Amino acid sequence: HLLASHYVERHVGAGSNGSHSTGAGEHCYYQGRIRGQPRSFAALSSCQGLRGVFSDGRATYLIEPQAGAEHGQGLRPHIVQRVPSCPRLGEPFHEAAPGGGGLSGPVRGFPLQVRRAQHTVHSETKYIELAVVNDHQLFLQLRKSVVLTSNFAKSVVNLADMIYKEQLNTRIVLVAMETWAAEDRIRMGQDSLETLNEFVKYRREGLAEHSDTVHLFSGRTFQSSRSGTAFVGGICSPARAGGVNEYGNVAAMAVTLAQTLGQNVGMMWNKHRTAAGDCRCPDSWLGCIMEDTGYYLPRKFSRCSIDEYNQFLQDGGGSCLFNKPLKLLDPPECGNGFVEAGEECDCGSLAECARSGGNCCKKCTLTHDAMCSDGLCCKGCKYEPRGVSCREAVNECDIPETCTGDSSQCPPNLHKLDGYFCENEQ
Repeated sequence: HLLASHYVERHVGAGSNGSHSTGAGEHCYYQGRIRGQPRSFAALSSCQGLRGVFSDGRATYLIEPQAGAEHGQGLRPHIVQRVPSCPRLGEPFHEAAPGGGGLSGPVRGFPLQVRRAQHTVHSETKYIELAVVNDHQLFLQLRKSVVLTSNFAKSVVNLADMIYKEQLNTRIVLVAMETWAAEDRIRMGQDSLETLNEFVKYRREGLAEHSDTVHLFSGRTFQSSRSGTAFVGGICSPARAGGVNEYGNVAAMAVTLAQTLGQNVGMMWNKHRTAAGDCRCPDSWLGCIMEDTGYYLPRKFSRCSIDEYNQFLQDGGGSCLFNKPLKLLDPPECGNGFVEAGEECDCGSLAECARSGGNCCKKCTLTHDAMCSDGLCCKGCKYEPRGVSCREAVNECDIPETCTGDSSQCPPNLHKLDGYFCENEQ
């Protein structure tokens, strides 16, 4: 997954001087496929052994170091577990109650008559800048180790990022992580919705880092059988951009995170439309992510969920998702889609370059006479002229962006300053 260049990791211990901040630590999080297996996938961490999920296209497996073996010498024993082909128990997430920030119709506060251009929603990569807080119970579950807790949480985000990248053209960028090593910083109840309300209060008062949404990774199992709670359509809102995810293995928590982030970006529970027969999941065996039933570790969003996300963006939601991080903390690597030190261009993997940009960029070097290879302001390997529209305004508070003439990227998404009257004098 992606780590922002300004990523902060904080461990909150006992007392007023118990907070300790560090950088990102070791880069050891990877996504890919098994060589020669086109239907395979892998999302793995190599920090202190292998941890994560991989599939050969027929079966999915979990791998993690054997408990108590992390301090041994030589080869480290691992546990490899095949994902069982049995229905998941319970419902995967808890929809916020009416009045608590959930949305059942069009996104509140965004007029519907002005819509983002359809091609922009699909073609422009979105970036969810995510902050994660690990509660004290998760710290205890992971043997009171800050390092193990951090690596576990990053592995969860890594797998969720792979799901979002493949299906939604959206990346999850981890900007901050906080671990409550001494005690919980909020009142933790058995009701996940109450916990969520307490958590978003803490987010406003206790977290300094900017993020698009903040999610709590808990070591608890909440009273509800649903494994996650989040505000529908709450992304970018300081008051409603949050979620709570209960304890499970890396794969289970990654699916829960995919669900709760899905709620944040406008996705609804598939139950009612599935029952009506108009939103059937394409994977009847594994099921789909935004469902309350299905088989273990679903990896696909239904067409309805994808449409809801795109509609949310077209209706003006998610305006904070269109700002691309300037650089990553990870070491430069040709093929990751980011132009880094020593590169002239980077159109992504071989498959991504074949879809777009490959004619302008070869091995992260621009081809003859090419100015660019990708971006909303790049056409035919040349910069679009200054003034060409690249991102429309979606409401009266939004400002349309135009190409600068000297860059392939559309400028950051800007809005009018507070104090201007918007539509209907809002």
